[in-house]
Amino acid sequence: MGPKGVVGLAGALIVVLLVLSSVFIIPETHRGVMLRFGELVETDIQAGIHFKVPVIDQVREFDIRILTMDLPSRQYLTVEKKPLDVDSYIVWKIRNVDQFYRATGGDELRAQSLLLSRVDNGLRDEFGVRTMHEVVSGQRDQLMQTLRDRVNETSVKEFGIEVRDIRLKAIEFPGQVSENVYRRMAAEREKLAQEFRSRGRELAEGIRADADRQKTVTLAEAFASAEETRGEGDGEAARIYAEAYGSNSEFYSFYRSLQAYRNTFSGKDDLMVIDANSEFMRFLKDSKGGS
Repeated sequence: MGPKGVVGLAGALIVVLLVLSSVFIIPETHRGVMLRFGELVETDIQAGIHFKVPVIDQVREFDIRILTMDLPSRQYLTVEKKPLDVDSYIVWKIRNVDQFYRATGGDELRAQSLLLSRVDNGLRDEFGVRTMHEVVSGQRDQLMQTLRDRVNETSVKEFGIEVRDIRLKAIEFPGQVSENVYRRMAAEREKLAQEFRSRGRELAEGIRADADRQKTVTLAEAFASAEETRGEGDGEAARIYAEAYGSNSEFYSFYRSLQAYRNTFSGKDDLMVIDANSEFMRFLKDSKGGS
């Protein structure tokens, strides 16, 4: 190959390199800006094939997809001055490439630092006007929504960043505070248990007293019924005795005397001193009971 061929080949290679260096492609998930001698000359370059002046122009690309950033654990005070350790994260994306580049210089770490500062201050303010209960459960969703709207309004205007969401991953008490809280919770539960036990003992005493009362009433009614039955039985026995005595008074007197003799002389050593003409000795002297 002669000198002209070499020169032509070199010229063609230079042209190809110039063409390649003047063409750039922006992916669908990115947007770009163009700098000329360090100054911004074109912003929000859409996805596709574009051209630039080689060497003079420089292109910066930025991911416009939704990004997530975990925030370091921080401690915040509630309105009762109770400390809480909070873990959170931010969901964000670049909304305005021009504003983003002007505010951060295209440095994503710088953007994250700016967002962290805004969210940290926002959390501190929101926690400071709420009680511990409201932060943990009562107004947690409202707190997050308020903080997101507040930070998003500022970040869109100042940084070109849209904050899609801010969420709390965990809210915990510091170690010493946790122990105090657990002890207080245990004391409250023990107090509640004592109240239940006292109430149970009171109910038990009431039930026991009512049972004793019912027992006394039942026994009294049973005793009264037994006495009434016994009285009826004694009356019936007296009536039978009276009828028996009325039908044969001599035999009844004789039978009663025999019963009296059996009871009187039941012991071998029994001794009785009595007048032989006594009524008690009537049937011993005469089986017919004559005087």
